[in-house]
Amino acid sequence: QVQLVESGGGLVQAGGSLRLSCTASGRTFSTYSMGWFRQAPGLEREFVAGISWKDGRTSYADSVKGRFTISRDNAKNTVYLQMNSLKPEDTAVYYCAGNLFGRRLENKGEYGSWGQGTQVIVSS
Repeated sequence: QVQLVESGGGLVQAGGSLRLSCTASGRTFSTYSMGWFRQAPGLEREFVAGISWKDGRTSYADSVKGRFTISRDNAKNTVYLQMNSLKPEDTAVYYCAGNLFGRRLENKGEYGSWGQGTQVIVSS
């Protein structure tokens, strides 16, 4: 499994932007589908966005479509989440996850590698 480290979280006003980064250890990053999930207090961890290892296909939760963009740079072993037009309801701990040869991007249970999370707070 890869080791994942997130960065880029912080406090931002509603309407603002943040870019999260997740860097993986190891030389097999290109074979991992990558996902971003988030968990707000008292709620379950939910899918936000994913990107396929095979063809770069992306998937987004309805709540973030048109506002968030996931991308990856295999040369840097890094996946990004660009978050624009942030809303207070986006406040959560954001987790990066990896799924070796993964096909179903939205399925939390298929991800075997997880980062420690980075806090995002959006003030109104």
